[in-house]
Amino acid sequence: MIAIDEYKLRSELKFRTSRSSGPGGQSVNKLSTKVELLFDVCNSKVLSEEQKETLSEKLKNRINSDGILQLSSEETRSQLKNKEFVIERFFQLLNKALKPEKKRIPVKPSKASKEKRLKSKKIKSVLKDSRRQPEI
Repeated sequence: MIAIDEYKLRSELKFRTSRSSGPGGQSVNKLSTKVELLFDVCNSKVLSEEQKETLSEKLKNRINSDGILQLSSEETRSQLKNKEFVIERFFQLLNKALKPEKKRIPVKPSKASKEKRLKSKKIKSVLKDSRRQPEI
């Protein structure tokens, strides 16, 4: 995995603010505290083509038809804190999506585990046989 230059990536982020739902008291209809982060995955100059393809594949449910990744935060009444939250979530999401998946190594069951399974099957079989009515 190639490390991402977060400082350069921040310059490509765009933000949009709007009125937040939820508690806010008197200022709820005056202040725009909800923050939406917009990131154009396809036209990013910081990400490599391989990273763009990986993000497009793994985050396809979050990327709209224009190729823009959208995240929003309205957790607090402070626009600045919401902006910090959404940036933090964005980088966590990127790091998780760009982290290479471990290849699964198939493992055969051990001899002891096979014997243990067969032994438990035999015990269960004997138990069920003992419940049967004897044949006349």
